[in-house]
Amino acid sequence: MPVSIDDFESGDLPRGPGVPERVVRYLYAQRDKAFTRSEIADAIDEEPNTVGTALTRLKSRALVRHRGEYWAIIDDEQRLAGAYDLHTATERLDEADGGIDPDDWDAAAPETSHPSERDAGDGE
Repeated sequence: MPVSIDDFESGDLPRGPGVPERVVRYLYAQRDKAFTRSEIADAIDEEPNTVGTALTRLKSRALVRHRGEYWAIIDDEQRLAGAYDLHTATERLDEADGGIDPDDWDAAAPETSHPSERDAGDGE
């Protein structure tokens, strides 16, 4: 859905569930069926390419299944609940503290890498 350039410039953008969350909700509500990317896009009123990106990311997180051109929600209700709980907690924390400022994050980062990120031959 387009927004006015004034809203864009001011940062007054619509808030609501993102495409991945809407995809998961739709597939969960229809968990006895599998759908094509286009069918999902039509159902949630989004562009197919945007839905395709969301589906790929959800698959990499093992939240959806893919066979041929069809997509379905996973059967593991505990995994879905855990992902939803993490998502909800993150949203609440962002609302409470305004989220993480990337500049503050970079300023607080240590100068040297974590030992697990160093090559054995670095000698640090």
